[in-house]
Amino acid sequence: MRNVIIVGSGPAGYTAGVYTARANLQPLLFAGPEPGGQLTTTTDVENFPGFSDGIMGPELMEQMRKQAKRFGAEIVFDTVEKVDFSDGKLRVWVNGEEFQSKTVIVSSGASAKLIGLESEKKLMGRGVSTCATCDGYFFRGQELIIVGGGDSALEEANFLTRFATKVTVVHRRDSLRASKIMQERAFKNDKIEFAWDSVIKEIHDVEEGRVTGATLENVKTGELTEKSVGGVFVAIGHKPNTDIFVNQLDMDDVGYLITRERTMTNVPGVFAAGDVTDHYYRQAITAAGMGCQAAIDAERYLESLEG
Repeated sequence: MRNVIIVGSGPAGYTAGVYTARANLQPLLFAGPEPGGQLTTTTDVENFPGFSDGIMGPELMEQMRKQAKRFGAEIVFDTVEKVDFSDGKLRVWVNGEEFQSKTVIVSSGASAKLIGLESEKKLMGRGVSTCATCDGYFFRGQELIIVGGGDSALEEANFLTRFATKVTVVHRRDSLRASKIMQERAFKNDKIEFAWDSVIKEIHDVEEGRVTGATLENVKTGELTEKSVGGVFVAIGHKPNTDIFVNQLDMDDVGYLITRERTMTNVPGVFAAGDVTDHYYRQAITAAGMGCQAAIDAERYLESLEG
């Protein structure tokens, strides 16, 4: 019987690991299929406090991992495949083996939905991004593409005009699904233009190791257009990594975990932190903060069991 099991790594999981380990709770952390989370797919991180010259995403996650391990967190690079919280016991299964714990912190994150191109995958962090607020600064004076038609896409398009000379919103339909106020704001922005009824067919240039342009295809006419850009931002939504918690924890229609008081879920002893429950901020620093909160909530919950 463990005191704490942490499901998932990234800023939330590793911070929860640091705090619970320093509280002498000997946490067991399962790092999951993407150890370090989404930050491992980014290059320079310049908005995480304490790094005046910035830090590479994978290096930041490695430092957090080492810090958690230094204080006694047991970190296993395996994925939780099943959980059962139904009978008052908190049980998780990894590679067919059952583990029980008095508390569980869920920090399994969310994955950005992608277009599905091989070039998109290869150029991720090299001009392809899923976070305008994280990476927009690096594209000063360049033309950019943003893919999507919802509020997030238009919000990020507006944000990117602070740095870009022009932002083209590529949308597969002839009308947006974003709210009217976001549409009005985008239509009024001289730096934003729209490529209607269009999808990205290819992103260039994998051989150069950076984004130099994209091929757009009109879905109605089949016409191909070459566009020279320095970056492609994908804003077609995120999917929280919560499939294993279906029918175990309360979640919204999209799959984000719903917390009640602070980081507490509907199951006593189970807490949620980071992008698995936060679809609004989605920043490394807010995820880390929530990891701290979940760790403290778990520690106090354990104290209440003893009392």
